[in-house]
Amino acid sequence: MAEIQFVQGINETVIPDVRVTRSKDGTNGRAYFYFEDAQILTDSNLEILGMYMVDEEGELVSRDVNAKFINGQPKAIEATYTMKTTEDFERFARFMNRYAETHGLEKT
Repeated sequence: MAEIQFVQGINETVIPDVRVTRSKDGTNGRAYFYFEDAQILTDSNLEILGMYMVDEEGELVSRDVNAKFINGQPKAIEATYTMKTTEDFERFARFMNRYAETHGLEKT
């Protein structure tokens, strides 16, 4: 099982659009997440401190998380996860494979 959370212990139900980049030498990369109408935005009592990607290997954390507002209303969450080593990239790939399996998704 693999889940994404913005508040630890509360799974985000909206599936994000994800774009991944990687350097030519493969040593680092970035993953860009976009959650349109994220479920967490409907509960104004919760404070988002990061994005937590949780699976059986543990937890990957990004603090680079921003809310996007339209006409003063929260519309989406944008997050970036930075991978600084080949091992980080491989670990992220394993998480994303598990996330895709858990949620019935295909890679494109």
